[in-house]
Amino acid sequence: QVQLVESGGGLVQAGGSLRLSCAVSGNMFSIFTMGWYRQAPGKQRELVAIITPGGRTNYEDSVNGRFTISRDNAKNTVYLQMNTLKPEDTGVYYCNRDILGHGMDSWGKGTLVTVSA
Repeated sequence: QVQLVESGGGLVQAGGSLRLSCAVSGNMFSIFTMGWYRQAPGKQRELVAIITPGGRTNYEDSVNGRFTISRDNAKNTVYLQMNTLKPEDTGVYYCNRDILGHGMDSWGKGTLVTVSA
């Protein structure tokens, strides 16, 4: 059973930056595509970024150019650098192993990002 522990969220003003981290248990981290997802208040969870085992990345249109996903396979950790944050980026951010845009494992608690105007 893979466990996912997100951290790094907080309250930030619009235009600011945050770096999220996700620690993943298990010894097969490096062979999976990893994703960051977010759930805004009153909305469904959505995929915002993925990174393949080889390091290729893809982003949801609204975050492209502002967010950067990366991974450290030696540390079983995936990161999300978020720059030029906007109020609409507010939500709970989760990571997961990704398959076709959906999380494979039970969701962690997530980390709350709040962007004030």
